[in-house]
Amino acid sequence: MTPTAITPTIRFCLARSDAADHGARIPVQAHEGASAGFDLHACLEAAVTLPGADAQPFRIPTGLRVQIPLGFCGLLVPRSSTGEKGLRLANTVGIIDSDYRGEILVSATTARPGVVVAPGDRIAQLVIVPVPTLHVEVVDSLDDSPRGAGGFGSTGA
Repeated sequence: MTPTAITPTIRFCLARSDAADHGARIPVQAHEGASAGFDLHACLEAAVTLPGADAQPFRIPTGLRVQIPLGFCGLLVPRSSTGEKGLRLANTVGIIDSDYRGEILVSATTARPGVVVAPGDRIAQLVIVPVPTLHVEVVDSLDDSPRGAGGFGSTGA
């Protein structure tokens, strides 16, 4: 696949000098042009057993820092295989703004007790999406639409 426009660049670096020794990996898209996300791996000194679903979220370090191009953001989203394993992202989707330069941490909970996360395990994926710059206009009312104020379930079950 040959891009017709300039392809934005995302930059990754290790967050600390020993990160690679504890499972951090510079992510790549598994299938160029087809894979939406970059797999993120756990960067831990040893495997950890996470408590059950009622416990406080656990922050799993990735050992990575990222520089996302201006005009984009990163969405931390679950991997289908981690959901089957019982690992859940605590806030469903996390957002990384383009000006954030700290270590990527994945806030996770579990669907059941005893979920083990080991160094190098794939724990989430990072999907980069454009963020448009929008003009905000304060108005007294909004234009009508066919849906109107219909919310939860209004378009069918």
